[in-house]
Amino acid sequence: MSRTALRICPLCEATCGLTLTIEGTRVTGARGDRDDVFSRGFICPKGASFGAVDGDPDRLRAPLVRRDGELREATWEEAFDAVAAGVRGVVDRHGPHAVGVVLGNPNVHTVAGGLYPPVLLAGLGTRSIFTASTVDQMPKHVSSGLLFGDANAIPVPDLDRTDHLLLIGANPLESNGSLCTAPDFPGKLKALKARGGTLVVIDPRRTRTAKLADRHIPIRPGTDALLLAAMAYVLFDEDLVDLGELAPHVEGVDELRAELRDFTPEAVASACDVEPALIRTLARDLAAAPTAAVYGRIGSCTVPYGTLGSWLVDVLNILTGNLDRPGGALFPQAATDRTPRPAGPSHGFALGRWHSRVSKHPEAKGELPLSALAEEIDTATEDGEPVRALIAVAANPVLSAPDGDRLDKALDGLDFMVSVDPYLNETSRHADVVLPPPPPSQSPHHDFAFNTLAVRNQVRYTRPAVPLEPGRMAETEILARLILAATGMHGADPSAVDDLVVGQTLGKAVKEPHSPVHGRDPKELAALLTGDNGPERRLDMMLRLGPYGDGFGVRPDGLSLEKLLAHPHGIDLGPLAPRLPQPLKTRSGKVELLARPIADDLPRLRRALDELPDGLVLVGRRHLRSNNSWMHNVPALTGGSNRCTLHIHPEDAERVGVRDGDPVRVKGAGGEVTAPAEVTDAVRRGVVSLPHGWGHDRPGTRMSHAATDPGVNVNQLLDGSLLDPLSGNAVLNGVPVEIAAALPA
Repeated sequence: MSRTALRICPLCEATCGLTLTIEGTRVTGARGDRDDVFSRGFICPKGASFGAVDGDPDRLRAPLVRRDGELREATWEEAFDAVAAGVRGVVDRHGPHAVGVVLGNPNVHTVAGGLYPPVLLAGLGTRSIFTASTVDQMPKHVSSGLLFGDANAIPVPDLDRTDHLLLIGANPLESNGSLCTAPDFPGKLKALKARGGTLVVIDPRRTRTAKLADRHIPIRPGTDALLLAAMAYVLFDEDLVDLGELAPHVEGVDELRAELRDFTPEAVASACDVEPALIRTLARDLAAAPTAAVYGRIGSCTVPYGTLGSWLVDVLNILTGNLDRPGGALFPQAATDRTPRPAGPSHGFALGRWHSRVSKHPEAKGELPLSALAEEIDTATEDGEPVRALIAVAANPVLSAPDGDRLDKALDGLDFMVSVDPYLNETSRHADVVLPPPPPSQSPHHDFAFNTLAVRNQVRYTRPAVPLEPGRMAETEILARLILAATGMHGADPSAVDDLVVGQTLGKAVKEPHSPVHGRDPKELAALLTGDNGPERRLDMMLRLGPYGDGFGVRPDGLSLEKLLAHPHGIDLGPLAPRLPQPLKTRSGKVELLARPIADDLPRLRRALDELPDGLVLVGRRHLRSNNSWMHNVPALTGGSNRCTLHIHPEDAERVGVRDGDPVRVKGAGGEVTAPAEVTDAVRRGVVSLPHGWGHDRPGTRMSHAATDPGVNVNQLLDGSLLDPLSGNAVLNGVPVEIAAALPA
C-alpha cells in the first residue's frame, strides 16, 4: 500500500518542495508540493527523478575497508577503528597540517554537511583545507568579503520585483540558479518579461536563458570584468551615478571613479568584442530602470578576473542605488542566521593569513585552492610536511579539479585516505575507508546554506521520509563518529559532538549583550531544547537564537523546531527587505567600495585591454538533468541533450575539417581529450564548449550506468596553473585550446 511524504529536494540549489510516493520503503514517484511556501509545486527533471536517484542500485550499503590492497565490506566498528588509526597516526607522526580535508558540493545539500564539517576542521586544526568553492564561487565570497566585511554576505537579485535584470555568465534555465536560491527561476524570468521588465543576458553561448532575453550579448569569454568596468565608467562619465539611500553607507566613490578612468567603452570594445555604443546603452538602460539588478555566476567567476568581475557586479548595483532596495539586490535573512548584532564597525575580511606550502597560494575564506591539492600531496619542500592523509567528504576532485590524472596518481601515494561517499567513484576508489551515507529519503533536510541566498525569506524542514534500512547509519552519525575518530576521541558517544556544540554556542550567546538569552544559564537553555536527536536539538537552538526565533521564550510568537514541525510545508517569512547597515562587518562599518586588494589587482585588468586570444578558447556548460558528476549514474537523467559533446561553431568546424558527430581531439595545457563534435551556431565563433562532470572511464569504480557512456573529463585540459589570484579559484572558462579532427582508430 502506498503513502506520501514531504521532502525538500537536495539535488540542486532551487530547494523545491516535493511530495514523494512511497511503497513500503521504496520511493516510487515524486511531484512538486503545491503547498510548499517557497516552490509552490514547481519541479524540474532532477526532482521528478528523485526515486531513481534515491534507489540507485550502485549506492554502497555498507562501509568498505582496504585489506590486502582491496576494498571489502566491513562493519561500522571496523571502519571507524581504521579511520582512528589512520588519521591519528599521521597527526602523531607529521602534525595536523599533514591531514588534508576536501569538502565537495553535496555538503551544502544535507543537514549533516551543514552541521559537522566546521566541527571536524576545528577539531583537526589543519590548514590543509580544500573545497569545491575554489572551482566555482570563491570569487563572489572574496568580493563580498572585501565590499561588506563578510564573505557570506552575498546579495541576491529580487527576481519577483525587479524591472531590469542583467545576467552575466549565468544560465538559470539549465542550472535552476546558483548563489541565488529560486525555485522556478525560468518562471520568474518569464514573469519579469510579462510585467514589462527587461532581461539582458551576457554569455558567449546562446543558451536557453539567452534565447529568452530581450538582448543577448555574445561576449568574448573571460572579458566580463572589462565590460562591467566600462559600464561603471559610463555611469561616472555621464553623471548617472545615484546611490540614493545607500550614500551614507558607502565609502570610496571618488577613488573608484579615478581607478576606472582607463576602462572606457572604446578601450574595452576590442577585447570584449562588444561595440562601444552597445556598452553605453547597457549602462544607460541599467541606470534608467525604475529598479534593476545585476547578477553574475559561474561563467564570470571561473575566469582570470573572477574576483574583479564579481566585485563589479555589486559595484554596478551600488552605483545605480539598487543594492539593498526592493527590486534590486538584497541580503537575505535566513532563520538559522546568528542573532543580528548591532550595526557598526567590525573585524573586516582578510586574505592570505597563510599560504599553500608549494606554490604559496594565499588562503581565501580559510581555504586553499583545490587546484593545488595534487602538488600539496606529491611535492616535497622544506616548508613543512606534504599532505599525507586525506579526508574527502562528498567530494570527487579527480573529476572536478584541474589535471585529474596528476591527482589520481597523487592519491595513490597517500599514507591514508577516508572518503564519505555513497559511490565508489573516481576519487573514493583510492580510499582506505569508504563511509557511505544513506539515500536522501532516509535523511532529514534543512537548507542551512541556501536559505542565506534565497530570493524570499522562508524556513522549511522535513524529517526522513523513510526509516533507515538495517545496517545503515545516519549521515549525521557518520560525520559525528568521523570527528571523534579523527580528533582523538574515538569510542565516545557520537552525541558528545552535538552536546559540545550546543554547550559552546549557548555559552557564547549568554555573554553577548544583544542576544535574547543574555545573562541566562546555558545549562537551563540546553534543557529546553527539543528534537528527536542531536542534530534536531542543534536546529532548534539555531532557530530559537536566530533573527525570527522565540529567544527561548522571550518572543512567544517566534520560531522553534516545534513550531516549524507544525508547518510541514514551511513558514513564509516575507519578501527580502533592506537591511543595511546591519550586515556590514567592515572595519569602517560601511560598504568599502575600493578595498586595497581590489585596487592592487586592477593594473592586471588594465593589461588585459591589450590581450587578445589568437586561437580557440574553451568554455564549460551545464545540463538541466545533471549536477556536476553526481547524476550520470541515473538512466533517467542521461541521454537526450545531456551528452558530453564538443559544441563548435559551423565556421570553426569547417576550418578544422570536422562535421557533426565526428570525433575531435581537444588539447590544452593539462592534456588532451577526444569528444564528438556537435556543430551549432549557439556558440560564438572562436569558442568551443564541453560540459563538466564527465569522464567516468577509470577502472575500479562501481558506477555501472555512467561507465556505459563515460564522456571525457574537461578539467583534464587544464594543468592547474591558471588561477584568479585573489580567490585562488581555478580558471575553467576562456582557456586556450587547440582542436583537430581525430584520426580514425
